[in-house]
Amino acid sequence: MRILILAAALTALPLSAHAQSPAPAPSPAVRAMAAGYKALTVCSALKTAEAAGGTRTLASVEANELVGVYPELDGLVRELPVEVGPEQVSVAWDEAMPPRVALFWPGRGCVIMPVGWSGESPGMFPPGVRVNAPLATAAPDGNAALLNEAVEGAFEGRYGEGSNTTAVLVLQANRIVAEDYAEGFGIDTPQRTWSVGKSLAGTIIGAAVQRGEADVNAPAAIADWSREGDPRAAITLDQLMRMASGLTSDTAGNRTDALYFGGVGIDEQAPAWPLIAPPGTRYRYANNDTLLAVMAIAPTFERHPPADLFRRLGMYDTWAETDWRGNYMLSSQVWTTARDLARFGRLYLNDGVVDGERILPEGWRDYVSRPSGPQPTGEQGYGATFWLFNRSQGIPADAISANGNRGQYVIIVPSRNIVIVRRGEDPAGKRFDHIAFTRDILAALD
Repeated sequence: MRILILAAALTALPLSAHAQSPAPAPSPAVRAMAAGYKALTVCSALKTAEAAGGTRTLASVEANELVGVYPELDGLVRELPVEVGPEQVSVAWDEAMPPRVALFWPGRGCVIMPVGWSGESPGMFPPGVRVNAPLATAAPDGNAALLNEAVEGAFEGRYGEGSNTTAVLVLQANRIVAEDYAEGFGIDTPQRTWSVGKSLAGTIIGAAVQRGEADVNAPAAIADWSREGDPRAAITLDQLMRMASGLTSDTAGNRTDALYFGGVGIDEQAPAWPLIAPPGTRYRYANNDTLLAVMAIAPTFERHPPADLFRRLGMYDTWAETDWRGNYMLSSQVWTTARDLARFGRLYLNDGVVDGERILPEGWRDYVSRPSGPQPTGEQGYGATFWLFNRSQGIPADAISANGNRGQYVIIVPSRNIVIVRRGEDPAGKRFDHIAFTRDILAALD
């Protein structure tokens, strides 16, 4: 009620009073977050492109990744000064504090260091190994003109006014039948996956299940919940993967800025949230659920790091980033190319088998596609780290997708043997209609 009264009082002020009240200056915390966002984004975009054999310019990053970000950070992200060095990117934000620094670690991508950090790169991780793994191309089995029209429409804004498509790739029967890129992007340009990383995390969990190192129906092994009497100890890995943990989250969608850009360690914050609903009874999309699911299988990473799975799939231009304490940020912080995401989708077309070797458990595709937990409202249902098309007319019911912020989509249609990858840098509020796009691509390939 106090908020409503305040709002009414503000609207009653004369125009001159409004004009005399300048907007408050951003707090130091907001400035530090904006600097961290810019340092990490610039570092990841430039350094992973270089490692992939491509080239990005700072001007390209400023025109794409640093446009239309969260409203409270948007202006600051554009104005804060950035300095790019051989192994790090720094952004000054306060005269009395060190700049925010993102370090590039070969094999792991970039890592944002904590606020107040100043020092030299600790060199924690060994370099990765790159091997070219080409994808075959072919003419589409369908109407090539309609296919080209849909692809061109993605770049022209036909599926969302103000959207910014940077890449489209269509895989049919394991061959590329359409591929196009915006200016400044190409086959060797990694982009941030945002929440497509959640589906990558689910796949890494599936590989651990196949090796006998994880059980999705068992309680998640989170050390902070092991004290006797802690009700969170009952939360299963499956419930975390289905966004049904029952844990509270600070915002709708559970933005985790302190982890992604603030330099806070995942193990410091993610396990701390209390229960507000019985596990398995409520759907709430939350980054923390995926971060906790990955934490639960983290002991397997010493022998089987995510990079090993990526290499097995031919995804050599993919970097799974961590926090500065070494915890994987697999809910969002993965940088990869459109072609590598097509290779990821191909794993599900082939029911988890690569070159005759089973990577995922038999039936894993059905498992992640099953809406067995509480469901979200809206256009798509939710399985286990994948979105479902079980509510979409004109799209086969077995279709699933990995969705991410700013327009990242990997659509997998097993019954049609098709993978559709759309990359974007859509500004906040400028939505790309991936369902209509999927429907048009499938109609062209019918």
